Amino acid sequence: MGGDQLCFDIAAGPDSRALITTVAAQKAYGSVGRSRLHPGGQWARQQVVLTLASGSNLEWLPQELVLYAGALFEQTVQVNLEANAAFLGAEVVRLGRTAAGEALGSGCWRSALEIRRQLDATARFELVDRLELGGEALSSAHGMAGEPVFGSLVWAAPQPLDATVMAALLEHCRSARAGLAGAMACGPLNQGLIARYRGPSSQAARFWFSRIWALLRRQQGLAPPELPRLWPFQEQPWATSAVQPEPPIALAAATVKPCT
Repeated sequence: MGGDQLCFDIAAGPDSRALITTVAAQKAYGSVGRSRLHPGGQWARQQVVLTLASGSNLEWLPQELVLYAGALFEQTVQVNLEANAAFLGAEVVRLGRTAAGEALGSGCWRSALEIRRQLDATARFELVDRLELGGEALSSAHGMAGEPVFGSLVWAAPQPLDATVMAALLEHCRSARAGLAGAMACGPLNQGLIARYRGPSSQAARFWFSRIWALLRRQQGLAPPELPRLWPFQEQPWATSAVQPEPPIALAAATVKPCT
């Protein structure tokens, strides 16, 4: 609801591996024009702080966010990595309940992602990514072009990748788009990669990101992913893809601290 605040503070211990997800899709209800006290609406805010110790591998893969018409939602995600830690984060956002003929309207979604890696006595930013979708950006060709679903995936690799290896990995990620609706693109970071989705289908975004997830697990020599039982998949994202999972292994848990 407008005015609500939610905070996550998650710490992954040394050499741990964990997948953090959510039990259901997150909903942000409309607030613009709903209150006489706040006719312009109130922002719902979410803050996520992820701290990864040496050798850890944390996957932050919440289920999709659905913004109702007139919703105002702002999130910040801060990822702090030690030198050889790895992070994978993905999100899928639906701008309006399109199945009910509803668009985001006067609502807005904002996101600020910062990934910072500690190297000896210095720190460097792996990525600073700030986005805002609302107003003209919903219809602009350089924004959403009228499409209702946006997705973003970021991988911070534990070690730098050779240029040849990175080129091959990106080619596999692009090939994994086959058969999915929407516009999809990916490119390299200094130590990792980033992928974007824009289109009509949240399922297509989830499927592509799941295929990339499997590729990245394979690249790191980890067990293939297994879909959490909480996720509402009716089909397997790998069923028509060259990216096929194999039997998984158990993942070590991270330490989740409540916010103060």
